[in-house]
Amino acid sequence: MSDIIRQLGVQVSLKDLSDLHYFIGVEVQQTREGIFLSQQKYIRDLLKRTNIEGARPIHTPLSTKPTLQLNDGHPPADQKQYRSVIGALQYLAITRPDIIFVVNKFAQFMHKPSQLHWISAKRVLRYLKTGASVSQRHNHLWDIINALC
Repeated sequence: MSDIIRQLGVQVSLKDLSDLHYFIGVEVQQTREGIFLSQQKYIRDLLKRTNIEGARPIHTPLSTKPTLQLNDGHPPADQKQYRSVIGALQYLAITRPDIIFVVNKFAQFMHKPSQLHWISAKRVLRYLKTGASVSQRHNHLWDIINALC
């Protein structure tokens, strides 16, 4: 690690602030097995912000029925709130590859979300309650840099 810091210091102005523990919503834990990334606090804050804290957790992020589509006949949802939550879920997917597919699906409806889309998005939030402590292990610093970029 010190070699990387020294090499970067040759190229750019750099100051070593010691071990990283928390950075832009990502908790970092360094062990002998590797570096673990988690967004546990980010998940808790998101659940609180969306008033999902007290909801019952579920074990799958997306229901198989009904199929999500653009013109589903349901009333429109609050676009600002929907976009905010989907954006937060996109950021959360950095450490939660288990939600990438469903978040991508929801992003397709950001310009015109319906109540069905919003209900489905809240299902993902309830799913996150079951595994809020899930973290992602990386063996090398470059894995982390690639994950965050």
